[in-house]
Amino acid sequence: MKKTRTLTEGTPWKLILSFSVPIFFGNVFQLFYSLIDTKIVGSTLGAQALAAVGSVSTLHTLMTGFFNGLTLGFSILTAMHYGSGNREKLRKTFASSILLGLLIAVALTAVVVVFLKPLLHLLNVPQAEYEMAYSYILILFLGLFVTMLYNACANTLRAIGDALTPLMFLILASVSNIALDYLFILVFHRGVAGAAVATVLAQTLSVILCFLRIYRKFPILHVEKSDFRMEKKMAVEMLQSGLSMGLMSCLVSFGTVTLQTAINTLGTSVIVAHTAARKVFEIICLPSSVLSSAMATFSGQNYGAKKYERIRSGLKSSLLLAFVWCGIAFLLAHTVSDKLIAFMASTSNAEILYWGSTYLKVELSFYAVCAIIVILRNTMQGFGERIIPVFSSFIELVGKIIFAFCLVPLFGYWGIIWSEPIIWFAMVIPLIIKYCKNPLIRQKKVDLSENNR
Repeated sequence: MKKTRTLTEGTPWKLILSFSVPIFFGNVFQLFYSLIDTKIVGSTLGAQALAAVGSVSTLHTLMTGFFNGLTLGFSILTAMHYGSGNREKLRKTFASSILLGLLIAVALTAVVVVFLKPLLHLLNVPQAEYEMAYSYILILFLGLFVTMLYNACANTLRAIGDALTPLMFLILASVSNIALDYLFILVFHRGVAGAAVATVLAQTLSVILCFLRIYRKFPILHVEKSDFRMEKKMAVEMLQSGLSMGLMSCLVSFGTVTLQTAINTLGTSVIVAHTAARKVFEIICLPSSVLSSAMATFSGQNYGAKKYERIRSGLKSSLLLAFVWCGIAFLLAHTVSDKLIAFMASTSNAEILYWGSTYLKVELSFYAVCAIIVILRNTMQGFGERIIPVFSSFIELVGKIIFAFCLVPLFGYWGIIWSEPIIWFAMVIPLIIKYCKNPLIRQKKVDLSENNR
């Protein structure tokens, strides 16, 4: 039997750092799904195929981000029940996350697939890449329920303190994805559609392995038929938590999709440059994203255990760790950004290298503001504050719509480059104000040494 791990005892910064490391590598390998597609497609099928993948990748990011946020929101309640010691409700939340997640995944996938062609037209996907883009994204959408199941298992395991198991199976799946990419592209000659099939099959492997591991090593998560009979109150709580996290992620991604509609009008070179730059940016942003995920679990467990001072201490530690990485990211952006773009896009085209590296230099110069946003949002979600984090994400959506339709036509790709740094400053203000006014933050501090016993 595998031992679970509590985050309600011990030094907060040490717990958060050790808990974050497996999540970090897990996210690295999860990014490999799309990164490997980008690299292999660009090197084997050429710039036009890469542009086709890049022109619709934000749609897939939107949907996968929603399901990751949805299941992360579900798992916050699991973490709360784990922190309070209520094993029965813990099992029920796991069963409910699978049931509710599948229902939502099937419904959303059906709607998106039906309206996929109009969506691609709205995205201004170039006609030359349209057929390739359609076949690629259609297959990925049909496999979204697999993505949901993996995230449900992974986030539940993290909620009870096990961040290592999801990592192990993502490593195996990522290695499989590399082999399957080459098999479907070079041997079966399936083009970009083959890359999409490889991704879905690799994710399916990670889901199967996760369920087998839970069955053999985690009896605390062994659900029975009765656990799938959801109580109305629990279902409402889970939907409130899951949908708020999913909506928060969805609003962010939808804003990115809106920007992509503007980017797709700027030519193949800009599309390729932005696609490569975003992949690099996502990798560099992983530490803050990982710390935010860790803080959602840390905050949820300690909220359930009523150890509120530990939430405050954990947030300070997470922000400090994030700021150290922000300094490293700044140095990378201003020294080797052009080399990173050249590697990611498999090109030496001067225009692509210029725009891609310029994007990275500007974004990563203001990365610290973004780090505060993502960590603070998930911390607040962890102790039940849901409205302001969603409102902050709504600000991002509105800002990106304004930039896409008003400023990009005037300033071209410069409008894209400066959109996010400006929007970040607007987003962070309501989060800081609400956090500082929260009763958990304003109450008199308790002795941390007592909580660590």
